[in-house]
Amino acid sequence: MKILVSIAVAVFLLPCASRAAPIDLGSLSCDAYEKEIMNAPAAGQPEDAVDVVMWLFGYAVAKSGAHVMYGNALQQFGNALDIECKNHPNNSLLDTVPGVKLANTNPMELDTLACATFEERHTQMAQSDPQSANTIMMWLLGYSVGKRGGRVLDSSALAAFAAGLAKRCSEHPDITLYDALTSVKPPKKK
Repeated sequence: MKILVSIAVAVFLLPCASRAAPIDLGSLSCDAYEKEIMNAPAAGQPEDAVDVVMWLFGYAVAKSGAHVMYGNALQQFGNALDIECKNHPNNSLLDTVPGVKLANTNPMELDTLACATFEERHTQMAQSDPQSANTIMMWLLGYSVGKRGGRVLDSSALAAFAAGLAKRCSEHPDITLYDALTSVKPPKKK
């Protein structure tokens, strides 16, 4: 059953595997972020803008040292990042994202949520609302990359990351989601 759950999650995330090239936060300026991701016509966007902001939000929370997911703060974060980027268009995202003030809105503690509980809820969401499940997984991937000191958004790694997280949660159901996120390594490009 646990293997079937991992396969189901991976199948829902397979459409994400063929996305654009990785984005290095150190080499993408705020101006390029605004033009190429946030304000580009949908057909010209290299990445889904919501997924990018969600990944950046997870990354920012990790860099802040917090162990929470703010359930209702994505729009606030996206708006604050937009303002920072418009005020400092030549700054890199790497320099800008950690300076965005995070709203402490509806926090979910990652270090008290059992990994198995999260995985069960996420699997149900992936079946009923795959896009939302994908977006949450992007946040978790961004958080994991941020905790590990990385700086590259690679959405093509999402399916493998989700499968690794599902496997970790099934093998160690009593660990917290935070422990799973800090032990599952985001896949590296070959």
